[in-house]
Amino acid sequence: MKTALAYCLFLWLTWHATTGGAQTVINVSAGENHTLFLKGDGSLWAAGSNQNGQLGDGTLNDTNTPELIVAGGVTAIAAGGYHSLFIKSDGSLWAMGYNLDGQLGDGGYFATNKPEMIVPNGVAAVAAGLYQSLFIKTNGSLWAMGYNIEGQLGDGTLNTRTNQPEMIVPGGVMAISAGNSYDMFLKTNGSLWVMGYSNDGQLGDGIANNQPNLPEMIVASNVVAIAAGSDHALFVTSDGAAWDMGDNYFGELGDGIYNNSDVPVRNPTLNTNVMAVAGGEFYSVFLKSDGSLWGTGETAYGQLGDGTTSLFRAIPEMIVSSNVTLFSSGLDHTMFLKSDHTVWGMGHNFFGELGDGTTNVALVPVQIVLPATPQFGALEVTLSPAGAISAGAQWQVDGGTFQN
Repeated sequence: MKTALAYCLFLWLTWHATTGGAQTVINVSAGENHTLFLKGDGSLWAAGSNQNGQLGDGTLNDTNTPELIVAGGVTAIAAGGYHSLFIKSDGSLWAMGYNLDGQLGDGGYFATNKPEMIVPNGVAAVAAGLYQSLFIKTNGSLWAMGYNIEGQLGDGTLNTRTNQPEMIVPGGVMAISAGNSYDMFLKTNGSLWVMGYSNDGQLGDGIANNQPNLPEMIVASNVVAIAAGSDHALFVTSDGAAWDMGDNYFGELGDGIYNNSDVPVRNPTLNTNVMAVAGGEFYSVFLKSDGSLWGTGETAYGQLGDGTTSLFRAIPEMIVSSNVTLFSSGLDHTMFLKSDHTVWGMGHNFFGELGDGTTNVALVPVQIVLPATPQFGALEVTLSPAGAISAGAQWQVDGGTFQN
């Protein structure tokens, strides 16, 4: 029997059901050495390296099994170098992890191992680079914060860093992607824009070692998807062709040779039916309209999932034959979802970033199974003295031990 008190506070915590579609992973984002997972119930999960608090679990401990970070309300995720970002259903932007360069946008330069709100509303999309962050507001404006010594924020300066969001483009932006020292964005008219450091030609503007600190247009129209790798960039045009530019030392451009390119190169193998692209450190991954997943470049850690650890692969090869719906590339690991709602990972796993319960490198895709999202009902919180929400008051949950 509960202690008889005059005042009881009933706190209702509601989650979606723990079975069916609510438990389905609907998005995954691979960072430097960590991974974020988003379930259909809006819950956010994380695994891998946590030395800078990028998992947001309140610790600095790595984990090789996905753990629950936010119980619900999350709609979009982005894992960066050593920080993480996510959007909630109210349009608020949240961040955690490394912040020495202001990439969290909270006005400071201190890391945090718990999610903190950066923007209260109006955020529609988010991207996390190595040391910088980008987001799009619902009005199509582009905003950026973080490291900027190479002009990657596109604000017209080479200031070392900025720790608060600043508007870069007032409108018309529909997609963003962030690399090491450069960024890309796609406008609603299908034009592709870039800014930052082009040491390997990743900006695709034909100028070696260019460093524009304002956005410049590379392709005028017909671009439908973009992806920034570490030092190489990829995009897809409306005819289904994959295009690449930048670093090609390991064959990540997939053109059959190992020469860098400072202009876009149409992929000779994947020149039709490509839907989406992703870039890791020295490799690239492509999704075709038939659900097949393809890869090219370095596979020393198994990041292409072909069972080998070859250093060089300059021609794309098919990794998964069908049913892939979404994928993401980190530094040296790749995550993807299948149409049967299963989650898979391959590649580097020294920090447990695959989330398979081990720290073993995966040379072929391994299935990742997330725990069930906890379901909570009503919690009866009792205060003593009655109604005293103040210092010195005590409280108990469902008749448990009173706490100060």
